[in-house]
Amino acid sequence: MSWPMAPLKRLVDPTRPITYGIVQAGPDTPGGIPYIRPVDMTQYDGVPDAKRLQRTTHEIAQSYRRSTVAAGDIVVSIGPSYGKTMVVPSILAGANLTQGTARVAPEKNVSTRYLYWALQSAVAKQFWDSSVGGATFRALNLEPLGRTPVPLAPLAEQRRIADFLDAETARMSTLRDSLRQFDHDVRERERAVLADQLNAGARSVRAGLPPSWQWTPLMHLTDPLRQIMYGIVLPGPNVADGVPIVKGGDVAANRLSLQSLNRTTREIEAGYARSRLKGGDLVIAIRGSVGEVAVVPDELTGANLTQDAARISIERSVHARWLRLVLESPLVIHQIQQRVTGATIKGINIWDLKRVLVPTPDRETQAALATTAGRAIQTHEDLRSRVAQHDRLLAERRQALITAAVTGQFDVFTASGRNVTDGVPN
Repeated sequence: MSWPMAPLKRLVDPTRPITYGIVQAGPDTPGGIPYIRPVDMTQYDGVPDAKRLQRTTHEIAQSYRRSTVAAGDIVVSIGPSYGKTMVVPSILAGANLTQGTARVAPEKNVSTRYLYWALQSAVAKQFWDSSVGGATFRALNLEPLGRTPVPLAPLAEQRRIADFLDAETARMSTLRDSLRQFDHDVRERERAVLADQLNAGARSVRAGLPPSWQWTPLMHLTDPLRQIMYGIVLPGPNVADGVPIVKGGDVAANRLSLQSLNRTTREIEAGYARSRLKGGDLVIAIRGSVGEVAVVPDELTGANLTQDAARISIERSVHARWLRLVLESPLVIHQIQQRVTGATIKGINIWDLKRVLVPTPDRETQAALATTAGRAIQTHEDLRSRVAQHDRLLAERRQALITAAVTGQFDVFTASGRNVTDGVPN
């Protein structure tokens, strides 16, 4: 059975219409009113740590009391990272929003949990993708948000669907966490191999480098015609036939392939020709998972970056595989982490990255170390690639399950293996 569609604005409390929040919140104010930004929200889990939210003054919050949130409201990000959705927990009752987030207060005949899941379905996301405005700053305005089509199941069925999806996605989240813990463990083993290989070649930092080695600023190992560069500031939504772009998260997840990357419009990318990639370049995450590095495959020549990743174009005397390994070694990671700044979003600026010192032997030694360590590292990379593939399949499965459940494509009790009598589980 499929359900009729209703626009989202018909499903909210008429006394608390859909609204965005504070336009200018001012500096972070200890003891003030917390407010929710898109960057504070994760894709699936809402605000992970309410204590880390920034705060505005009571006066500013009072002038935007129309956008105060209550426990059980839904918050939707509508800025550049539009589409994140969360249910407001009791600890955030009385908080506010920014202009990049919107409040949806369900009316009494609509299940909050069902509406939360419906706004994560492909029905909603495809509508939003076709409705976002702005050539550079892509945002979902309140008018199309209010027109978002929502499958209108009966209230009792909404609750059953929400219970089913709560349980099924919780199991998926447990599996996702296990995959990511395994990925972390593999990554740590990889770093241990790097440490063993580089310490064998360079003895140790305390003992000093062998005579043929030297400490070299990273900027002196790069092509002088193609400086270290970050990428596109606002890449816009994913465009099927656009230019592939590498995000910092793609580097951390080892996803540098044409099949797995998002794409931006050719018009947006044309303004960032300076950060285009070619095979053999290195890409390093400079926001979030700072310090993760990958070698660009030939198939990504002509691709670009987002601003949370930087391109390192190496000069001819440097072995690309070796530089990638040494940048991820304890000898260099420690320097990078010392230069990281930011309370909420960790990052390193390009100038500080350029000044990182790299222990540099001659090219022959570089090639030997890269070959020796590379055999072990390749095994780890293969494992991580499989983990990333399973993670993507899990995300696709989650999306498909949510969409099928909220649109009535299957009976949730039949799917969960429970018997049903007159709509009540036995």
